[in-house]
Amino acid sequence: DDSGVNPDTIKLLIDGSEISGITKTKTTSGYSCSYKPSTALSDGSHTVVVKASDYDGNAATQKSVSFKIDTVPPTLSITAPADKLVTNKTAVTVTGTTNDATSSPVTVTVKLNSGTAETVTVGSDGTFSKALTLVTGTNTITVVAKDSAGKTTTVTRTVTVDTTAPVIKSVTINPNPVDCGKTYVISVEVTD
Repeated sequence: DDSGVNPDTIKLLIDGSEISGITKTKTTSGYSCSYKPSTALSDGSHTVVVKASDYDGNAATQKSVSFKIDTVPPTLSITAPADKLVTNKTAVTVTGTTNDATSSPVTVTVKLNSGTAETVTVGSDGTFSKALTLVTGTNTITVVAKDSAGKTTTVTRTVTVDTTAPVIKSVTINPNPVDCGKTYVISVEVTD
């Protein structure tokens, strides 16, 4: 309001390094500034600091903002059940591990068939488990890991529950009766 903002003193530092190429636009009360990096910032934490002074040399209290860049989705590994598992048990436990180096903590949801995705507790070491009750036939288990930046990784497992025993349709011996010491063939037909 007094001597005015000196545009030559407007400085922008990213991670401690002063940058050039700031666009400074005069406004009624000072300046509006913008900057677009020519190359993308690396994944991880960054801090931007803004400095300015007036024409009398009075420095404004500098302002800063910290943020993270995360372009990589979280890791997700399912240790059980195995994909395309065929079992006669309806109880199964989904277990696995997840992590995200930049945007932890990671949240995990598990969805069985067309049901609702349920949030699962993830331990400090990234491990998780969820007990499910399967239905007879083909079951689809969908596990989604989501980091705090909104990136997701999805793993799907198919488990088939087969509780029907096989049927022995026939057993034949040829020739029948069998002569002692002679060769014979036993044929069995089994369906499932």
